[in-house]
Amino acid sequence: MSATTVRVMTWNLWWRFGPQWVDRQEAILATLRAVGPDVVAVQEAWPEQVETLAEQLGMHCRYAGPSYPPETDIARGDDPVSLGMGLLSRWPIADWKVRTMPARHRQLEPVAVVASLDHPQVTLHVVTSCLEYEPAFTDDRIAQTRLLAELATDPAYDGDAPVIVAGDLNAGPTSRVLGPLYDVLRDAWTGDPDAITSPDEAGPDLRDQRIDHIFYRPGTFSQEVEVTQAQLAGDPVDGITPSDHQAVVCDLRW
Repeated sequence: MSATTVRVMTWNLWWRFGPQWVDRQEAILATLRAVGPDVVAVQEAWPEQVETLAEQLGMHCRYAGPSYPPETDIARGDDPVSLGMGLLSRWPIADWKVRTMPARHRQLEPVAVVASLDHPQVTLHVVTSCLEYEPAFTDDRIAQTRLLAELATDPAYDGDAPVIVAGDLNAGPTSRVLGPLYDVLRDAWTGDPDAITSPDEAGPDLRDQRIDHIFYRPGTFSQEVEVTQAQLAGDPVDGITPSDHQAVVCDLRW
């Protein structure tokens, strides 16, 4: 099989928060067009937003929820629109498995997803989620990363493509919360080690850190996977900041 490169992006879209959320939609779309990802994991999204972005970009999409933040943590007013996560893919999404994550301290059943994509050469498996952020609930945070690690290392996903984990993991690179992922996966970030994706209003445990991540594992023991580029995205567009998070973008070649 000839060499394949896939551009993966993960981005927390900040739901309908902030006074300019309507204007932000065009800035989000412009950013995605400029980056040109093959696969985009999005968090803090709603179903119609995901569908609209996919239609405008000519991509396939799926949505799942519920996800963080729960309604009890952030005032959402009386807006009835759901808050969850989605995946945009250049290729058809052949399978979409939703798993409920551990969340013993919340009245919430947050989900993780394994998507199987019909890449022209291979089946590409992507695990995505948005994880707990409350420091007092670190037992749940670690349990959730263990679940992601379990999903990503399932032998059923062995094959000719790496398995990818992408999402808002609400933990910095040196946090023990990410230990279960670092034990079995590789961090795709090869850029500035001091890169920041967290919002300015993040708590002290998350502020000024890269809390949005892309991990991967080779599809087979002998497969060589190279990260050829890693960058952030999400700068203001015509004076409008698309989201309170920066996006993480990595090119994986195998």
